[in-house]
Amino acid sequence: MEFTLEPMAILRMMCGIWFVPHCLGKIRHVGPASATFAKAGFHPARLFVIATIVVELIAGAALVFNIFPRLAAGMAVAVLLGASYAVLKINGLNWRWQKQGPEFMVFWSLTCILSVLG
Repeated sequence: MEFTLEPMAILRMMCGIWFVPHCLGKIRHVGPASATFAKAGFHPARLFVIATIVVELIAGAALVFNIFPRLAAGMAVAVLLGASYAVLKINGLNWRWQKQGPEFMVFWSLTCILSVLG
């Protein structure tokens, strides 16, 4: 039995694995995360934090294990675009990470989409 991974499969799995530290940060710091969500206009903030964690964990696991990958990528993109919106709302129209812009989340969203189209 031969096991090989195609480059797009590796990319899809990496997109999913990247949600682990993203979720852990929110789980370990629910209070500050809730304050950030509230500042971005998501109310009730704590509920949005919990919902985001759940969606990220489901999407991430599904991307890693190739379970409904297109749906998982769609869920990931929804969360990441919400994060992009929050960053823009809080920090203004800055693109670069040095000014806390959304470019990483936009890149990650596009990568999630591209990883499941092949």
